[in-house]
Amino acid sequence: MCPNCRAFITTKDKVCPYCDVKLGQRAVDRRSPADALGGLIPAARFTTAVILMINFGLFLVTAVYSMRQGNASAFMGIDGRTLLLFGAKHGMLVLGEGDWWRLITAGFLHGGIFHIFMNSWVLFDLGTTVEEFYGTRRMLVIYFCSTITGFLASCFWNPGISVGASAALFGLIGAMIALGVRERSTLGAAIKRMYVRWAIYGMVFGLLIPMIDNAAHFGGLAGGFAVGYLAGTPRLVEDWRENVWRYAAYACVVLTILAFGRMVLTFQTYSGQG
Repeated sequence: MCPNCRAFITTKDKVCPYCDVKLGQRAVDRRSPADALGGLIPAARFTTAVILMINFGLFLVTAVYSMRQGNASAFMGIDGRTLLLFGAKHGMLVLGEGDWWRLITAGFLHGGIFHIFMNSWVLFDLGTTVEEFYGTRRMLVIYFCSTITGFLASCFWNPGISVGASAALFGLIGAMIALGVRERSTLGAAIKRMYVRWAIYGMVFGLLIPMIDNAAHFGGLAGGFAVGYLAGTPRLVEDWRENVWRYAAYACVVLTILAFGRMVLTFQTYSGQG
């Protein structure tokens, strides 16, 4: 896709046949780095694959821990205490105790096998699409910010325990809607219609199924739309704006690491108690 006019082109094109913009090797290859791990992880899905691996790793750890605490059906439903120890969102702990880091760690936890498989199924396709359009830097910022806005909204309207990647998933949907709004073309209109339908289907599904945190979905959708609209797609030429998004992505990664560090400290402090 041409980074200037968004028309579909081939990787052999040096000049866009639609807008006559010179592409160059950097522009052509910017979103097509080499596959990772000898081709086991396609480059277009690399960031998405990393997030999925973190999610599944944490799910296995929390499920095993819950099982050792006496929960025989841990893989179907992890107990609340375990989720809190590993960083679940809880309104009182976030707003009352200052556990800001839970707004981040909660997005990587899941309550059961069906929960994580449903979210992973959506993330596998949606995350790749967002990364292809926005690039890795912007995709990371969108995912991070929508997780925070989603669980922050949840703290006010659903103050109990909440976990899951769906806040970020709705953020990715919001970003694609923002892309459709910004791209004033037939393609943009089609993208907007498609992902507005996704958002509506997701909201209706959330209203019909009990125990789904709809506040986190609304908050994630709003946060993803805001960041996506502000970010836009990567520019043809690297400039100061691209550097801003690079450093913003670094900051998101660092804050995520710090959040998990706080989770580890909390776990060590309270895991031995009753």
